[in-house]
Amino acid sequence: MDYKTIYGIYNDDDTLLSAVKKIRGEGISISEVYSPFPIHGLDKALGLKDTRLAVTAFLYGLTGLSLGLLMMWYMNIQSWPMNIGGKPSFSLLQNLPSFIPVAFECTVFFAAHLMVITYLMRCKLYPGSSNKSPDPRTTDNMFLMEIIVKADEKKIYKLLEQTGAVEVNEKV
Repeated sequence: MDYKTIYGIYNDDDTLLSAVKKIRGEGISISEVYSPFPIHGLDKALGLKDTRLAVTAFLYGLTGLSLGLLMMWYMNIQSWPMNIGGKPSFSLLQNLPSFIPVAFECTVFFAAHLMVITYLMRCKLYPGSSNKSPDPRTTDNMFLMEIIVKADEKKIYKLLEQTGAVEVNEKV
């Protein structure tokens, strides 16, 4: 069975959002939506599940906190203890108040950088990936809805035009 890919191109985000709701209400599955900026409510309209990126951010932050504390324990207590301002140098717990700023910064550093890497890998946006937008205008000012159709493509064309698509194209 042949599958066809149909693209509906919109010039307004509100029009696209209402079109997604109407088309999904008709029981038609939308495979992807390309947009130059995030659209509030589009994930719910497409029926996407909640992301688990918050869990990974917590785990990355916990890793940063652990490695930061381990680094400070090793440098200040184990490897080269120094008496600075009379602070004790034989226990991490006794020095913890002075380690809090560095531990916080390690937490934020690890969470932020590893989240960017995770996001780029998950969305296949790393250099050399083949994940490209079907229309280059979607990075500027247009919105694209991609529908993969098995049969009755005329109904899809009609629905896309009724919902405000300025162009309806087929994958070449």
